[in-house]
Amino acid sequence: MLVISFLQIMLQTTNKIIITGAAGFIASQMALFLNEKGYENLILIDDFTPDSKLRNHESIKCIDKIDRNQIEAYLQSVRDIDYVIHFGARTDTTEMDYAIHQKLNYEYSKILWHYCTLKQIPMIYASSAATYGNGEFGYNDSHEIVEKLQPLNPYGVSKNEFDKFAVLQNDTPKHWYGLKFFNVYGPNEYHKGRMASVIFHAFHQIRNTGKIKLFKSHHPDFQDGEQLRDFIYVKDILAQTYWTLLNLPASGLYNAGTGKAETFNALAYAVFKSLNLEPTIEYIDTPLDIRDKYQYFTEANNTKLRGIGFAHNYYNLEKGVHDYIQHYLLKI
Repeated sequence: MLVISFLQIMLQTTNKIIITGAAGFIASQMALFLNEKGYENLILIDDFTPDSKLRNHESIKCIDKIDRNQIEAYLQSVRDIDYVIHFGARTDTTEMDYAIHQKLNYEYSKILWHYCTLKQIPMIYASSAATYGNGEFGYNDSHEIVEKLQPLNPYGVSKNEFDKFAVLQNDTPKHWYGLKFFNVYGPNEYHKGRMASVIFHAFHQIRNTGKIKLFKSHHPDFQDGEQLRDFIYVKDILAQTYWTLLNLPASGLYNAGTGKAETFNALAYAVFKSLNLEPTIEYIDTPLDIRDKYQYFTEANNTKLRGIGFAHNYYNLEKGVHDYIQHYLLKI
């Protein structure tokens, strides 16, 4: 136990870690989490100009903040980087211009991949459950199905294209991990607008109108509100990432979901319960621009993740929603 503690202290005080997307939702939470663990030698990379994201990153202890447009020049000059956590991405699933996703999700990721390969630095990057499309091949993070997957939108395509690139490379970082994020919710997503989680929108709808609006089902196999998603609290994502950082298991793609799908109705009930209110739900048509690209079911297969020793106990939906609302949303 003393040896483990000593090694962790050494990591905390000496390691330099690049975190991309650090003004955004998950990456800013990752940086704050690492600060809590004693890591302060962080290099944050993102577009830090929007005032709407300032509170995400203003309190993070770090040694540098680099504009994402300067990433190539910075990587040519920086020394002694120990890890790269690449969570920066364009995550708007309604953005239909693939060129934007190509640049920010694919080409940008390749820049970091080649740097980590050259320097033999471990790299953890954000993939997505959007790569699975309608789930025709299941939600198994096997490399065997990556080429077959058919994402439903340009965002998912860009993420899958990089996954395909990664699994085909002979020259790789010392260790690499593509974490396939499922439906993540939690603090610091307030700037995401339409792309913020259903929990975030539901909370504000209740405060403003006393009810929650959910999408109707346009699929014969699902009743309104009974669409199923694997909702994962951001704190579980942080735990998985940190465990990966410390343990460096076999490289590859890994699901980052709870392994348990829940309905949107269950989510709505959890939000009302956390506010001690009786549920009132209104079902509205799914917008036409996303209706034919809408996932009706997602659920992470965590067999591979559990098989490498990740024994984490995930927040269930009710507890995660309660923590998010009581300790964060009600305090904004």
